[in-house]
Amino acid sequence: MTDATSDIPTGPLKTADGRPLKAALAASLAVRRRRAFMLVAPLFLFIMITFIVPIGQMLFKSVYNDGFSKNAPALVQWFDTHPKGSEIDESAYAALHSDLVLMREQKTAGEAGTRINYDISGTRSLFTGGARKAKKMEPPYKEAFLEIDEDWGDPNIWRAMRSAANPFTIDFYLAANDLTRDESGAITAVDEGQAIYKKLMGRTLILSIEITALCLLLGFPVAHLLATLPMRKAMLLMILVLLPFWTSLLVRTTSWMVLLQSQGVLNDVFVWLGIIDDEGRIQMIYNEMGTIIAMTHILLPFTILPLYSVMKTIPPSYVRAARSLGATSWTAFRRVYVPQTLPGIGAGGLLVFILAMGYYITPALVGGADGQMISNMIAFHMQKSLNWSLAAALAAQLLAIVLIFFWIYDKLVGIDKMKLG
Repeated sequence: MTDATSDIPTGPLKTADGRPLKAALAASLAVRRRRAFMLVAPLFLFIMITFIVPIGQMLFKSVYNDGFSKNAPALVQWFDTHPKGSEIDESAYAALHSDLVLMREQKTAGEAGTRINYDISGTRSLFTGGARKAKKMEPPYKEAFLEIDEDWGDPNIWRAMRSAANPFTIDFYLAANDLTRDESGAITAVDEGQAIYKKLMGRTLILSIEITALCLLLGFPVAHLLATLPMRKAMLLMILVLLPFWTSLLVRTTSWMVLLQSQGVLNDVFVWLGIIDDEGRIQMIYNEMGTIIAMTHILLPFTILPLYSVMKTIPPSYVRAARSLGATSWTAFRRVYVPQTLPGIGAGGLLVFILAMGYYITPALVGGADGQMISNMIAFHMQKSLNWSLAAALAAQLLAIVLIFFWIYDKLVGIDKMKLG
């Protein structure tokens, strides 16, 4: 009689072609991983190029500016060998003279002066003028510089040059929070008349929260109606919700300018209805009211769509069951229906808040001086003053605020429950 156990293999399992099964499975898994990586590689590369790298450059630019340090090597060396508090002696002015001569030859006096001008306004012309006259100067250089312009003896300018001698600095973050350094290098608040960034950041945060709250308040009933109407009527209403996406942002904003101005359509209607008289027309534009109204209209669809996607999945039987068990309509809505819409409320609110924090076209057109947001100041420094480091510092703080709210959402609702449509 044949032994039944004689057919059971005693060595390692092998595939049909004789390879060990374990090695074959490992090779197959490696092939699948490579294929999966190749599928996501284009998307990963796109995100890296268009998102991660620009944000990294922005964060780096906010703490790095070599406009002065690379163009003033002699002064950088003097500051390295003379600690803070050293007397600004003849050797310092000799180093300054050497650098100004070099700046004139390389035509970089404007760049170096602009870096100091970020700290002390009006100093760019000091450098360009000094570079033009530096070649004709003769020792003693201290007296020669003071004869040209007494500002060369200002300790605050030398403090700014010492600070700028190191390309890595936190001074732009200080400026973004309305702080500066005094002659000794200690951090101090700027004059009250020059403190604008903290006020703008606070206004941006408050307006963004108000706009988010209004969008949720207006969008919730619309999304609920979309989720409960028959499909044919819901699709018609959805077209009306999506219609703003098919219209240019500039057109929508300028339309609100026509509607909200003192001699605009809304004020004319109020006068015609007798709500106000012609002398009491309401100023609804070039202020915070105009910014809130226009941005709420523009961002409202971004609230409705996430809410609708969540509400559509809630079975109506839940509310009916609660009512059959004795709950009132309000109690069933508050304790059964609303908790299930929290992922949509959180996603819609977070999306609108993030978009509102970074908006600058609409506030620039309808906000006026009172409705401007921090994004308008970032755009100004990027396009007009060309102080990219300060713009990067302001943008980095804006990014930090958004990430904080994103973290709060994750803790309260959970990022895995986010539904955007």
